[in-house]
Amino acid sequence: MDFSTRVFEIVKRIPRGRVATYGEIARALNTRACRAVGQALKKNRNPQVPCHRVIKSSGKIGGFRGNQTREKARILRSEGIEIRGNRIDLKKYFYRFSD
Repeated sequence: MDFSTRVFEIVKRIPRGRVATYGEIARALNTRACRAVGQALKKNRNPQVPCHRVIKSSGKIGGFRGNQTREKARILRSEGIEIRGNRIDLKKYFYRFSD
C-alpha cells in the first residue's frame, strides 16, 4: 500500500465531530512526515476520505481544496465543531488514534 493510500485509510477513522492534526496522522503512520500527509490529502478526490477533519497543530483550520477554508469551516460546523477566530479547541475536539 502506498503512502497516500495509508494516509487516506487513517483519515477515514476520524469520526464526525472530531479532528486530527497532520502531525497526529504522521505519528499514526510511524513517521514524522506531516507535510507529506498534507500533500497526500491535497491530492485526495475520494469523498469517503474526510480531509476536512485534518487541521494544523495550532488548532487553525488550514487549507482545503485549494483555498476554500470557508467551505471547510462550514462542513466542520455542520458536524458540530465550534470554530472561533479560525481555530478549533483541540482539547475539546481532538481525536487521538489508539496505538
